[in-house]
Amino acid sequence: MTRRSQSETEVVVVPGHSRAIEVLAGQLVVVRDVEGGQVGDLFAFVADDPSEALSAGHTRAANRRLFPRVGEPFVTTRRRPILTLIEDTSPGTHDMLIPACDPERYRLLGVHGWHASCAEGLSEALRGFDITLAYVPQPVNLFMHTPPQPDGTIVWLEAPSAAGDAVTLRADRDAIVVLSACPMDVIGINRGRPSPLGLDVLEGPRPGPA
Repeated sequence: MTRRSQSETEVVVVPGHSRAIEVLAGQLVVVRDVEGGQVGDLFAFVADDPSEALSAGHTRAANRRLFPRVGEPFVTTRRRPILTLIEDTSPGTHDMLIPACDPERYRLLGVHGWHASCAEGLSEALRGFDITLAYVPQPVNLFMHTPPQPDGTIVWLEAPSAAGDAVTLRADRDAIVVLSACPMDVIGINRGRPSPLGLDVLEGPRPGPA
């Protein structure tokens, strides 16, 4: 049996925005779908060298799986574990195939003028850490449902998560974690109405009584 301390950090990520937090190795990161049906783009960077980032592609290769599973790590561009998925109260549907939405994505979908995007939100969130990225790494899209079909195509379905569903990740090294409450409202992945996400940092599990 394990026990957890109270939350050290509690953040609400409003729709269309991103938040960046520092986590120490051994701490837990909890991402909560507050209202249900909301996709969260999750990024992570090694704290002392942000050029090393969580990579969905490297994680697929390391775990030999298209999608994440409890007990398996997310690894970096240098193939080192940075976060490990240790608990999931959602249906377990998360995407590691789709890049972050960006201004060009919305233009191609027919949006005229500016539209919030996960790529721009990431850049804004990292400014507080004086980090400028040369490129946007591919995130892990929590709660996103994009199942490949037998013919190789991908379908875009509503996020199946319910209000209060959460994933818990253990930091395997000191990191900067960024979460975007995806603003996509053109296709139905967020049920047509983006909603907030919760982002908590907890101290790691402590041994309970024998």
